[in-house]
Amino acid sequence: MKLPRIEKWEKKLIWIISIILGILIIAIAFLVGFNSMIFDELVLLAIAATFFPPSVVNYLDYRWKKSIDEHLPDLFRTIVQAEQTGMTLYQALEEAANRDYGPLTKELRKMVAQISWGMTLEEALRSFSKRINTVLVQRTVPLIIEANRSGGKIEKVFKPLGDFVQTTLLLEKERKTRTRPYIAIIYVAFYVFLFTMVLLFKTFFVNIEGMPVLGSAIMGEEETKRVFFHIGIIQALFGGLIAGKMGEGTVSAGLKHSLVMLLSVYLVFKFIL
Repeated sequence: MKLPRIEKWEKKLIWIISIILGILIIAIAFLVGFNSMIFDELVLLAIAATFFPPSVVNYLDYRWKKSIDEHLPDLFRTIVQAEQTGMTLYQALEEAANRDYGPLTKELRKMVAQISWGMTLEEALRSFSKRINTVLVQRTVPLIIEANRSGGKIEKVFKPLGDFVQTTLLLEKERKTRTRPYIAIIYVAFYVFLFTMVLLFKTFFVNIEGMPVLGSAIMGEEETKRVFFHIGIIQALFGGLIAGKMGEGTVSAGLKHSLVMLLSVYLVFKFIL
């Protein structure tokens, strides 16, 4: 599967369009009327319309950058092998650009083209680092530049760099494996909340509706549903963001979790309650 590269301006444009769409839906919701379940459903739709496109874009960008990082050790091994045969660093990069490293191949070819047009190797490497903008690339590129400046056998630098990147990727994979149970706990707690809510409405609230309590009647079923609907939306939104922060290290990565939980809340209230 060919992963697309998402530019920064594309991310900003999608966020702006999504926010405008969400505001328009909320405006329609206020025209419909505040005291109705339709208003709540339109607000939920506005939240989904605001966060769904950016969450898809963030996920695609995350997959693209992850694929870049995963191919770095293979690239470094290729450069080491090429330089052991007597090639210069530029020739080694040119040779590597003819191989398949997923989305990294296109960036390598762009870097080789820049050098052939007259850009220095250091400038091309800095441009490469700026375009990719992953933590591993930003850590390794300065080391490559300094090694190239110092001269000598650069392959002695690339081999440890490849080992460093491989170790970092393994540690990141282990971290995700360790945090996966905590993400599962967030999901379990959320769905236990939904299940408890269904039980309350099916067994408890139907029997006490309208009963006088301290001189006033308990809220009707529809009002109670709206209150719990609001609570479910809040828990889904923030629970998903926390799951993303724990699992992938960024709050924006939790948008997809929030959308799954928001959809669950809507389906429960629409078809079960």
